[in-house]
This record gives sequence, C-alpha cells and structure tokens, in this order.
Amino acid sequence: CTGGTVSTEHLYKILVIGDLGVGKTSIIKRYVHHNFSPNYRATIGVDFALKVLNLDQETVRLQLWDIAGQERFGNMTRVYYREAMGAFIVFDVTRPASFEAVTKWKEDLDSKVTLANGNHVATVLLANKCDQGRDVLTNNGIKMEQFCQENGFVGWFETSAKENINIDEAANCLVKHIITSENDMLQSEVHDTITPQLETDKGGTCTSCFRSQ
Repeated sequence: CTGGTVSTEHLYKILVIGDLGVGKTSIIKRYVHHNFSPNYRATIGVDFALKVLNLDQETVRLQLWDIAGQERFGNMTRVYYREAMGAFIVFDVTRPASFEAVTKWKEDLDSKVTLANGNHVATVLLANKCDQGRDVLTNNGIKMEQFCQENGFVGWFETSAKENINIDEAANCLVKHIITSENDMLQSEVHDTITPQLETDKGGTCTSCFRSQ
C-alpha cells in the first residue's frame, strides 16, 4: 500500500519468423536501428536485437529474435521459441508461396510455445515489401481480416522496411496485446491466490490493500 508513482520494467521476448528472404532482418534493423540496407545476407540460425520503449511510467525492453527462414519447422525452433511472449510472422507480398507458408508457421508456433495460462502468444502478421506490390493482396482476393481471425492473429499490417511503412505501428500493436495478456494473467493469479483466503478470513490486509490501490 505504498504511495507515489513506481516505474516498472518489462522484458518481452518477441519472435520474428517466416520464410527465407521475406525481410525479417530488414524489419528488425529498421525498427531498432532506423536504417535499411539493400544488401541481403541470409540469417544463420538466430540473431538478436534489443529495442527499449518508454510507455507512460513503464520501461519495455523487447528482445527480438530473428529466426532464420531455413530453420523452418525444425527441431531447433522449439528451443528458439521458449519463453516468447509475442511474435511477428512475416511474408513477402510479391511471393504468394511465402503467404501460403504463413499458416504452417503459425501452427508450428502454437504447437511449441504457450503462455502460463495456456493461451497462444500474441501474433501479428506482417505483409512485407508492400512498396513493391501494394495491390498484390487485393488482386489475390485475400480477405486478410478474416484470415487473421480464423488463424488466431491479433492483427496484420502491410509493411515496408525500405520505406519505413507501418513498422512502428505493428510493433506498438503487438506490445499492447502482450501487456494486456500479461495483465490478464496477473489478475488471474491474484484471483486464484487471494480468493480462498478471503473466503476463510473476511477482510484482512489483502482486501484493505486492494481498496487503497
């Protein structure tokens, strides 16, 4: 029951997955380092990057895991996915095959990592390289909203690492859902631990503490 404002810190592990060459590394570099390089270098295994956000009185540290596309559905992904709180699944709008692989990436992710409450991690779908084909999604007749709902995505964005389109917006969306999910889990834990005590001992320090908050 302490007064005043307390600054809190959060560390969230976020996976960036999808087929080889869809732009995962470029998205991370744009988001973290604010730059873009046209020189392509395939990621080997997994790379890491750290992004620090200041939201209200909270410091949020995002540990971004750049999972190589050739690791697709391999046994090592279970190790890479461990303790993740959120994910981006990326496809290239100019390569329909990379979109067709999205559901397999999502199924693989859901089968290998869950939150403490058993729910799937928040996942945002990124339709990358939209600067090269803004009309591709429309021409293919893909109903993205319906697709996301049916496959358990919390949202989707057309993105371009080259032109810096929707990178920050997509990340903010994912972080918002991660924080909401974490708060829901904390409230559930409080309910599970506090309720039995309140039933046997009416009042007490727990209820007065909650009132003061």
